[in-house]
Amino acid sequence: MTSGQISLDDSIQAERTARVPYKVYKRQQAAVSRRQLYPVTIFYSCYSIVLLRLAFRTVHPHTAIAFYLTGLPVWTFFEYLAHRYVLHFPYFRTSRKMYKRLILEFMSRFHWQHHLRPCDGEHINGELRDLLPMFAVTAPLSFLFPRFTAPMFLAGITQAYVVEEWIHHSVHFYNFRGRYFTYIKKHHFYHHTSPGNKLGYGLTSGFWDRVFMTSYPKHVRERLYGRKAFRQNTEQFLSLKRSR
Repeated sequence: MTSGQISLDDSIQAERTARVPYKVYKRQQAAVSRRQLYPVTIFYSCYSIVLLRLAFRTVHPHTAIAFYLTGLPVWTFFEYLAHRYVLHFPYFRTSRKMYKRLILEFMSRFHWQHHLRPCDGEHINGELRDLLPMFAVTAPLSFLFPRFTAPMFLAGITQAYVVEEWIHHSVHFYNFRGRYFTYIKKHHFYHHTSPGNKLGYGLTSGFWDRVFMTSYPKHVRERLYGRKAFRQNTEQFLSLKRSR
């Protein structure tokens, strides 16, 4: 995508959103985002339910549950890698190889739009078609192993993907007061700022950022999570991003 195209898209979006109050615009975009999430949620959750029922019919139900639960944290690792090395990795922008151009076209471009317009419902979450080809390959291959092992592991990974998508949706559109959501909202919103967009790649936690040394500097963490926590109004922040 060229800078001219981005500017044109921004102008069109600004013209559309200027016609309605910001709260109305945000509700509208939340509905758009939810419509994209429902097919993803239904498909992968149904897959998990089917696999869990099969697990309890095996002679190793506890092993099956262990594999399923292991898939949940493993997804957070994949989530971090994809966010950092695919959606933000600058090398893809200059590569001439076809598969890297495809990544730029279908994934990085999507994420650039999300950073330009954080509350645009079209660019908050992925759609069912995004990971479906990969799932169509890995799901049959997993059944080469006992059904209480690899198939359950994959089911846990895909269910964690659904959870991550809803967390990302909630961070941008809702104001839950729970301790976790307060933390992850601050963590993710700082990633949307200029100083933070090359750090804080975790979407559901900051664990892998600490492991790979992409966590925010100490003084930032103190303001975000500690006693000197930011008092910045999140609605004001998003409205400023939207007005650019």
